[in-house]
Amino acid sequence: MSSDDNLYFRQLLSGHDFAVGDPLAGQMANFVYLIGDRSTGECAVIDPAYAVDDIVRVAAEDDMKITDVLATHYHPDHIGGSMMGHRIEGITKMLETGSYRIHVNENEVPWVVRTSGVSENDLIAHSAGDCVQVGDVRIDLVHTPGHTPGSQCFHVRGCLISGDTLFLDGCGRTDLPGSDAEKMYESLQLLDSLPAETIIYPGHRYSVPPSETLAEVRTHNFVLKPKTKDQWLTIFGG
Repeated sequence: MSSDDNLYFRQLLSGHDFAVGDPLAGQMANFVYLIGDRSTGECAVIDPAYAVDDIVRVAAEDDMKITDVLATHYHPDHIGGSMMGHRIEGITKMLETGSYRIHVNENEVPWVVRTSGVSENDLIAHSAGDCVQVGDVRIDLVHTPGHTPGSQCFHVRGCLISGDTLFLDGCGRTDLPGSDAEKMYESLQLLDSLPAETIIYPGHRYSVPPSETLAEVRTHNFVLKPKTKDQWLTIFGG
């Protein structure tokens, strides 16, 4: 939990911090994030999936109330839906349990609707560069297409929740519906231009550490090594 002034920040690992005993949640190793303002008791949840009640309970135990839901992208392990024969809880369950503002990138709206079953009226569509205010905590939305058309990252006070755009090792796949290898390269270049001290918080725990500075990620993440788009496409364009 962050001690930065009024910033409330929790990183939760599926199968460990919530959805304990769920084999799929443990296998997928998704991270869910709670970010908010401790002075107002309001927070946003990023990518709630698998066990919505558990996530809401974690926030409540910290004396926080979830008011907003932010989605990095439409895949079921991040927002709920059907995957590999499993039905995963997500934003539909959130709406069944309370009133929440659900924020997605405008390019992701039809994909989120098809995957989750929510309606467009349930969603707030954002453009690149928008922000979401939770109390006095500002969360900047960074559009990073490539893994999906409307993939987005969230920047807050020197921390970047990078979803499936950038892992500590590797990046999201570009061979899935809506993926685009050229746009992924451009998105990675955008993230690589952030200050070196930016702390990267990925969408999955695919590495031993749960987070690292961008400077540390640059030293070992092979997807940041190509210096031109042609180099990138030769290696990752498939």
